Amino acid sequence: MKRRNLINRVKRMALLFCLLGMMGATVAQMEDPVILIIEENTVTKSEFESIFRKNNQDADVSEDALREYMQLFINFKLKVMEAQELGMDTVQKFLRELDGYRTQLARPYLTDESQNESLLEEAYQRKKEEIKASHLLIQVAQDASPSDTLKAWKKITDLRKKAMAGSDFAELARQHSEDPSAKDNGGNLGYFSALQMVYPFENAAYNTPVGSISQPIRTRFGYHLVQVNDRRPGRGEIRAAHIMMRSSDSDSPEKQKRAERQIKEVYEELMAGGDFADLALKYSDDGSTSGKGGELPWFGAGKMVEEFENAAFALSENGEISEPVKSRFGWHIIKRLDYKPLPSKEEMRNDLKTRISKDSRSEITRKAFVNKLKKEYNFKEFPRQLKPVISVLDTNIYYGSWDPSKGAKLNAVLFELDGKKYTQQDFIKYLAEKQTRRRSSATSLEAFGNDMYAQFVDETVFNYEDSKLEEKYPEFRALMREYHDGILLFELTDLMVWTRAVRDTAGLEAFYEDNKESYKYGERAEGVFYICSDARVAATAQKMARKGKSDEDIRKKLNKISDLSVRMEEFKAERERHDYLSKVDWKPGVSDTFEYKNQVGFVHIHQIHPPEPKPLSEVRGLVTAAFQNHLERQWIQELREKYFIEIKNDVLMSIR
Repeated sequence: MKRRNLINRVKRMALLFCLLGMMGATVAQMEDPVILIIEENTVTKSEFESIFRKNNQDADVSEDALREYMQLFINFKLKVMEAQELGMDTVQKFLRELDGYRTQLARPYLTDESQNESLLEEAYQRKKEEIKASHLLIQVAQDASPSDTLKAWKKITDLRKKAMAGSDFAELARQHSEDPSAKDNGGNLGYFSALQMVYPFENAAYNTPVGSISQPIRTRFGYHLVQVNDRRPGRGEIRAAHIMMRSSDSDSPEKQKRAERQIKEVYEELMAGGDFADLALKYSDDGSTSGKGGELPWFGAGKMVEEFENAAFALSENGEISEPVKSRFGWHIIKRLDYKPLPSKEEMRNDLKTRISKDSRSEITRKAFVNKLKKEYNFKEFPRQLKPVISVLDTNIYYGSWDPSKGAKLNAVLFELDGKKYTQQDFIKYLAEKQTRRRSSATSLEAFGNDMYAQFVDETVFNYEDSKLEEKYPEFRALMREYHDGILLFELTDLMVWTRAVRDTAGLEAFYEDNKESYKYGERAEGVFYICSDARVAATAQKMARKGKSDEDIRKKLNKISDLSVRMEEFKAERERHDYLSKVDWKPGVSDTFEYKNQVGFVHIHQIHPPEPKPLSEVRGLVTAAFQNHLERQWIQELREKYFIEIKNDVLMSIR
């Protein structure tokens, strides 16, 4: 009895689960019912409605509009199904193209937008101000050994102590800086703004008060000291032209004086009304601009030598010309062509976003995004398991010849992400793949291993999120489906319709023969249009034409003095083709004269041709387009006969 009761209870529970399952399926269908079935494939109401509304901007949801769009949608789906049936979605060309689009489309989903906006705001605010700074550099590689790094650090800190004790910064730069230009400029960088220097250097410059020297900062070039000399409001950008006489301090005194005399002579010519572009072409030693009137691209702070930049921005009006200005390159006369102040943030948004994405500061955004994902996916790390991997590394890894089998026995878990375990073997495989990148052997194996591990973790987290985009974001999944289907549609339509119509010359000619009545000329007149210099010439030409004289006879008689006395234009055209045909009777004969563009004209119609088909050579483009439409209609009909189609009209008509 107990056994029977137990069995009955199990049966009731099973039945209850079945009923609940059926109810769940029914509820799901009620929420998003099927609107279309093609073979085994179903399309839900939401999918169809989303595409319908996206392509039906006038919001017409009438019964006719829905039925018409459904037929277009079916045609689209049939073509995609046929492409998949042919395996076109598995070929490498298709997969590469789709992957390329996916990479672009995924970018907005694989970034921390709040961090991006913060960096954009910072860059824009900094653009409002320009910094004049000098620097001193002690070079050290990013992957330098600890001893080399310490050596560079001691050197830069000693130099800072000397500068803070009162030593002249420019002189220290000339003597000790490993920036080659410092020998000449004492480390002076002139004025610059945001996104012109590497990000750590920019931060130091904008965060250091005028007259102060920064703490040592590390960039990919080494250690820097930054002395901020001045700050000023951003100048915007200017477009200018210049005339240059080349002259340098290394030239002989006579040569330098000659260049100065020449530039002053050119300036006098300009002041006397000479054309700037002509004089630039004649005299300027700047070969890259002399042929363009001396025109330079737009420039702002830090793009030109300081003397040139200051003289250009001192010009207050477009067209204004400077007096001769001396720079280390020679003498210049500058003409202001245009000026624009700093645009608004919204106007600069796209440019700033692009430049930030290519700048080292983009790593901040990526790092913030990865850290956010680590929290979301419950990242858990086992740092002790990293040491055994580092212990099997040797210096061969710097040259791409490390043997990963040395770590064959290592398989402990390094970290977990969203419940998935990543082992020492996963990291060893990663190292083996990446070791072809040549690296400095100065880096310690421990530092190298730690850097590579951090890179491995970040890439793993980032790639995991990338793999889940379609699952996490329905709009991204729908967008990828659109691109997937769109590429297939294009490729198969090209194969079946567009290219076929061009290559199938016999089919095109047969189609033309069957339909040439659709490509007919209207009634056409054939004759000559006479354009005469005045009424007297026109009257004589008209009289000769009516007597049956040839065009050559008319020319010989009337064009003895000038070939422009009478000109002739043969035609064979419909009435609407030429405006002069509307001025005459539509019948054979010589017309009356009429005024035509300040001259006198008349028309001699020799013959009226009845409507007739145009030759294929003349209408090939139109016929090819019609032939393509014909091929597509045939193809669609074949597909509709090949595949089972069922429209759920009640669901379709429920769209409002």
